[in-house]
Amino acid sequence: MNLSVLKYTGEEAGRSVVLPEEVFGIEPNDHAIYLDVRSILAGKRQGTHQSKERGAVSGSRRKIKRQKGTGTARAGDTKSPLFRGGGRIFGPRPRDYSFKLNRKVKRLARKSAFTYKAKTSHISILESFSFETPKTKNYLGMLQNLSFLDKKTLLILPSVDKNILLSSRNIKQTKVLCVDHVNTYDLLQAKQLLIMESAIGSIVEKLTQ
Repeated sequence: MNLSVLKYTGEEAGRSVVLPEEVFGIEPNDHAIYLDVRSILAGKRQGTHQSKERGAVSGSRRKIKRQKGTGTARAGDTKSPLFRGGGRIFGPRPRDYSFKLNRKVKRLARKSAFTYKAKTSHISILESFSFETPKTKNYLGMLQNLSFLDKKTLLILPSVDKNILLSSRNIKQTKVLCVDHVNTYDLLQAKQLLIMESAIGSIVEKLTQ
């Protein structure tokens, strides 16, 4: 796929780049995408939920009535889950929801996500740039120049640029990541991918080697 390179001012840079087929033109694998997104969302869960079972509820362990001859059902102590104020049966316990996913599956999922964005023309290539100082106004101006102010965007940088990161963090519906931190979930969430020209090589290298 051949895309024109744009300046952050919205003008064309006068050249184009070819997106490598091995990353942006594969046969997408929906199941790999599903597994990777599920893994990412599971890893974000805190897993700190907990309820009190009968062993954690305060109260006496004395049997509240005799076993037979009362005309009613047998009963143990007041901490029984059958009584009001008693413990909970099989309640949630703190746990780790994350699970391991093979590296090849993760790479396939990210390449599939990039391919979907390329097929639907939701990728824009930007000429490398930076801001002299971190200002939200600068990033908003860039989005306005590119006509993406009302879209959910993801800007991919070759490496960490503090001024760009600080300029974008207070803007809704926008995210900035360097190549090392790009994941399938963020790729799919964004309506428009903004890839810095100098980041294309790093993306290909990371997903093919």
